[in-house]
Amino acid sequence: MKEEITRVLTMVQEGKIDADKGAELIQVLKEKEETGSGRVEKADKYLDKMLKVRVYSAEGDNVTANLPIKLVKVVLLAGHSIASSIPESEKYVKDIDINLIVEAIENELDGQIVNVKSANGDTVSVIIE
Repeated sequence: MKEEITRVLTMVQEGKIDADKGAELIQVLKEKEETGSGRVEKADKYLDKMLKVRVYSAEGDNVTANLPIKLVKVVLLAGHSIASSIPESEKYVKDIDINLIVEAIENELDGQIVNVKSANGDTVSVIIE
């Protein structure tokens, strides 16, 4: 756990996350250690799941992406702070509530998250399984 806390402090020092988020992450690490191995095993099983993104366009342009939940959580936290500091991308990420997405992961949200079908036949689905 000492190593994980050091990593969080390094992220704060490098400006990848703010001090409040760092404190929150350290608190989660401490709580995880206190709860024992039973809860950790369950969390590990959830973190072994995949976030699956499927995009099917009416023109035949299809995208399939499978991302490990472990990676998603880390990239969301780091990527959002980086993207919001770049003027060209700031307008695209300013309205995204990353904390809501991270909270969903921490609460082990499972199943279909998004299912959108446009009028022209394009579909987007996001699933955790």
